[in-house]
Amino acid sequence: MATELDYSFPAMGSDIRLLIGQPLAPRMPAALEAADREKAFVLDFAQRLSRFRPDSDLSALNASPARQVPAGDLLRLAVRAGLWAARRSEGLVDPTLLDALRRVGYDHSLQDEIPASLAEAMASAPARWPAHPHPEAAWRRVRIDDERGLIERPPGLAIDTGGTGKGLCADMVARHLALYSRYAVDCGGDIAVGGVGAQLDPYMVEVEHPLTGAPIGSIAVTQGGVATSGLNVRIWRRADGSFAHHLLDPSTGEPVWSGLVGATALGATALEAETLSKMALLMGPEGARRVLAERGGVIIHDDGGAEVVGIVQGSVNLLAPAGL
Repeated sequence: MATELDYSFPAMGSDIRLLIGQPLAPRMPAALEAADREKAFVLDFAQRLSRFRPDSDLSALNASPARQVPAGDLLRLAVRAGLWAARRSEGLVDPTLLDALRRVGYDHSLQDEIPASLAEAMASAPARWPAHPHPEAAWRRVRIDDERGLIERPPGLAIDTGGTGKGLCADMVARHLALYSRYAVDCGGDIAVGGVGAQLDPYMVEVEHPLTGAPIGSIAVTQGGVATSGLNVRIWRRADGSFAHHLLDPSTGEPVWSGLVGATALGATALEAETLSKMALLMGPEGARRVLAERGGVIIHDDGGAEVVGIVQGSVNLLAPAGL
């Protein structure tokens, strides 16, 4: 196989990794030049859509008292991706839970903080129960007007694009790299893969166990998206001693304890894979099997056991790793 560029940098509170093959058309930039270009794109994407930066486009939208707020192309696209995920998940992946996230303690970036122990959190977690959509479905009242460049929502309704942002970003970078022989774009675990070379030599995407951090196998991906959602990534102890994490039950605004601690999903795009992985984790084992059956995936149960759902190319160890 021809030499492939392996290029990494930090952004969006995660590690971003680009694998880029050879250009397929004349006068296209070399892989390194393309990677530098995409790094600049990702950093700009992250800055403009960060809810932790008061000068970001997203913060300006949420701070505005107006019902209709001017919004640039990227912000409208990001909000549209969040609304798509809400429709696809029937309200489980809800972009209007920002106030609830702040209430449970996710009111600042956790990038430099060491996560709390997931094992300790699971030992003291409440009874397991699948998440449910919020009956009011506030996200249905968000409108995007591309003709006038506006986003309309009830004043005071805060929007969070973080739940779908990494998948959207991976897909956008992947489109920029479409004329390279092969490419993989990993935005903090939301991965977009493509190129004719990947059809012949698939990328092997490692599946990490959320309780141990150890790999339990790899999934072969030739095209499309793969994403993982886990309770271990952003989990913290609250002032009252209880544990919280960033995946909320829309019906209660509280962290969900569904019987699963992780889910990996395949999808046509990274955005779809990200949405499916979150749906699976929020719905618990029974719902996850339904959600992942068509495209395939892996779920990790509370007891550490792994389960492959649907058809997955590759090798995944179904036994709990040593030490659990």
